[in-house]
Amino acid sequence: MANVAATNPGATLIQARSTVRVDDPDLIRGKRVLLIEDGPTLTHGEMAYGSGSVAAHRYGAAQVVDPRSFARGSLIETFRRFPWVQRSLPAMGYSQTQLDDLAATIAAVDCDTIVIATPVDLARLIRLDKPYCRVRYDLEEISCPNLTDVVSGFLSTHIARVRSS
Repeated sequence: MANVAATNPGATLIQARSTVRVDDPDLIRGKRVLLIEDGPTLTHGEMAYGSGSVAAHRYGAAQVVDPRSFARGSLIETFRRFPWVQRSLPAMGYSQTQLDDLAATIAAVDCDTIVIATPVDLARLIRLDKPYCRVRYDLEEISCPNLTDVVSGFLSTHIARVRSS
């Protein structure tokens, strides 16, 4: 917040957090889990972990299985190119080749549960032979003004300008 204030003192700041939720936490509790995260978030976003990691920790996974030694196809290069990605399998895209590489990697991993923390429901795109649960997250605004206040104010100002011109 200090950096924003120093860079643009007139900027409106909206504070928020991502609230992580899981459709079946019992599939995580005490289990050896494979985390599948949104690839670009981990790689290009340079994140060491994502919402699947948060869910695994929160719901008491016994172990997060390291997927690197099981990587197939293009995922081998992904792990080489982005060395900070270690405990999550990045879903890098949804072309048939990418899905085939992802499916082959998942099939090779010895785990109890697959934790899917991607925006896409992977089970609709590839066959999963192990139990899985989905992780989602919602934006929870925690400050005022919130996004609705800011957008409403912006629209009111600009609609008034258009009407007066």
